[in-house]
Amino acid sequence: MSRCVSLMIAACALVGLAIAPAVAQPVPPKPEALTSSVPALDAMHEVIMPLWHDAWPNKDVKAMAAMLPDIEKHFAAVNKAELPLLLRDKKAAWVAGVDDLKQTVAAYKAAVTAGDNEALLKAAEKLHGQYEALEKIVRPILKEMEDFHASLYVLYHHQMSPFQLAQASESIAALKVKMDALNNATLPDRLKAKADAFNTQRARLSKSVDEVTALLAGKDEPKIKAAIEVMHAQYENLEKVF
Repeated sequence: MSRCVSLMIAACALVGLAIAPAVAQPVPPKPEALTSSVPALDAMHEVIMPLWHDAWPNKDVKAMAAMLPDIEKHFAAVNKAELPLLLRDKKAAWVAGVDDLKQTVAAYKAAVTAGDNEALLKAAEKLHGQYEALEKIVRPILKEMEDFHASLYVLYHHQMSPFQLAQASESIAALKVKMDALNNATLPDRLKAKADAFNTQRARLSKSVDEVTALLAGKDEPKIKAAIEVMHAQYENLEKVF
């Protein structure tokens, strides 16, 4: 009897192994997730632009009141929007900014309802300012930085654990090309005051990319992973310049 039981247990174990799902490999994010765009916020510009450039400077409170349904519609979409993966480290700032915008939309509506023109003008000005603040949270400083970050994100969050040398090597090669582009990028005029700090930190990041690239031929996983950690930290320090 005990031999029969043992055989049955062994058979069940073999069947279990046969049907057990394979260990899932990390799935790289879709390209559309590797952007700094929030479509709902972009769409809200359709009402912010005429509000700020036409109605507000002309103190056209009638036009401003007529814009309320569109403002509420666009805010509802922004309030439901999720940040893309690249911006997950900015979630706290985004949530706080959306909450501020919510309160201002409510103040805007209250001013329209009460027919308080002065309060409406103040709410419109505040609404524009808070919309711009949200734009700054999601707007990439440089396209070249956004491109670099897209490849770094895949490498750091999807190819490190478990470490995938072949895929990581492809990402690092892409980062090398994107670093060359970043080295040739120029800050916009609005950020010229930060140029010295930017150039210094960019040089550190570029050096760290070269160091990671040089280690690939040796296929020494601990050294490559340590160098990737340094590169990731140097990129974060570059973002902190702003």
